[in-house]
Amino acid sequence: MNIIRRIFDRILRLFGMGGQPVPREPVSLPPIAVVRNTVFDPRPDGWESVTSDLIFREDLIDAIEGIDSYSHLIVIFSCHRVPNDAKTHTFLSGDISLPHQGILASRSQLRPNSVGVTVVKVLRQRKNIVRVLGLDAIDGTPIVDVKPYLPQFDSVPDATVPEWVSRAMPEDTSSG
Repeated sequence: MNIIRRIFDRILRLFGMGGQPVPREPVSLPPIAVVRNTVFDPRPDGWESVTSDLIFREDLIDAIEGIDSYSHLIVIFSCHRVPNDAKTHTFLSGDISLPHQGILASRSQLRPNSVGVTVVKVLRQRKNIVRVLGLDAIDGTPIVDVKPYLPQFDSVPDATVPEWVSRAMPEDTSSG
């Protein structure tokens, strides 16, 4: 009888009828590092020339061994100063001539969950400190993970964006 109940519950979940299809429990991730730089207030742009030090916990020195052999990293961080009352829609760059977008269809920091992800250039590593270029995170930002950028997996040559994005954005927004 127990197996029949489990199958029935699974079918209900598949069709969104068995309670919440998306769990609502919070996820807790301890920081592995902290950002140190000269930017103290959030800003929407101008990050391409910002140099930041990622200061990793001492117990993770072995975990970052070899990280400086990569040219770029993917940094995942908590936008810890973003207000809890996240927006659901935005005008990109505050420009009302651009289409109104759902917040998840934008790169705004004002998201339902304050998670930031950025590809940065690795400048150097010394002990538990990794210096990077182009991280859009303010001083004191908690880092929850880093991953090496692998062009074979992380670059999508045939990716597309809406036509208006191509008109509104500069050609090259890479940080290095």
